[in-house]
Amino acid sequence: MEKMEHIIHDGQENQRIDKILVTLNEEWSRTQVQQWIKEGLVLVNGKEIKANYKTALHDLIEITIPEPEILDVEPEEMELDIYYEDKDIIVVNKPKGMVVHPAPGHLHGTLVNGLMAHCKDLSGINGVLRPGIVHRIDKDTSGLLMVAKNDKAHEALVNQLTAKTVTRKYKALVHGVIPHDHGTIDAPIGRDPKDRQSMCVIDHGKPAVTHFHVLERFHDFTYIECRLETGRTHQIRVHMKYIGYPLAGDPKYGPRKTLDLGGQALHAGVLGFTHPSTGEYMEFEAPLPLYFEELLAGLRKKY
Repeated sequence: MEKMEHIIHDGQENQRIDKILVTLNEEWSRTQVQQWIKEGLVLVNGKEIKANYKTALHDLIEITIPEPEILDVEPEEMELDIYYEDKDIIVVNKPKGMVVHPAPGHLHGTLVNGLMAHCKDLSGINGVLRPGIVHRIDKDTSGLLMVAKNDKAHEALVNQLTAKTVTRKYKALVHGVIPHDHGTIDAPIGRDPKDRQSMCVIDHGKPAVTHFHVLERFHDFTYIECRLETGRTHQIRVHMKYIGYPLAGDPKYGPRKTLDLGGQALHAGVLGFTHPSTGEYMEFEAPLPLYFEELLAGLRKKY
């Protein structure tokens, strides 16, 4: 079991303990932390508490994180769009609509299921639910992902992500006409306190930096390329909404009236990194999916 500590700082006092805990890790849900509290896995100043405990300044919170539930994830034969593969890594182009890894209640049809059928050797660092997965993209985002086949490769790729040396460029269509050609959004991202299923720009969030430049302007939309410096959950979607240009088709962060695309118009088109064994820099580019090409063609014709 993993253990972590957190000291309540200014701005975190007089809040429910379960509400504070979910801000510490974007993958923790409120239901999950409430269960940990119930099981006595969360101590405040050395004592067990209830989920409605109100925090005080300088409270010491100790969290014992239980081992993840062992779930049986089955290999599934599926068509994978593999751009590169060797003994250490796979680079795969994920289609829109496919979930990257299984989760409780959603154990089939994911990229991980397909990868497990494709090759028997995937790194075990992320455990049974996410073997080989170094980074993720959202279900309705298409594009390139790097997958590690062994733990050494996994650690090397994660270190590159941490050091911000991985090239990740996305194409996106956003609402509104961006007047300037280039921009950088430097705004921290964390769980939205009003909606635990969403992320938002928030003072105590994790640092997040997105660079963008305009590729094409239309009457009501702008086609842009974004380069990620960090890789927070929903980063591009949250950042573009924050500056007033939400992604077209985005059901979570877009406007109420948006394009019916079955999800956000976002494609991870360029991925570059240093090979964990050879030290060679490798870069891959995946063309826009057909729906995105047709969307742009329609806008060009209309305007």
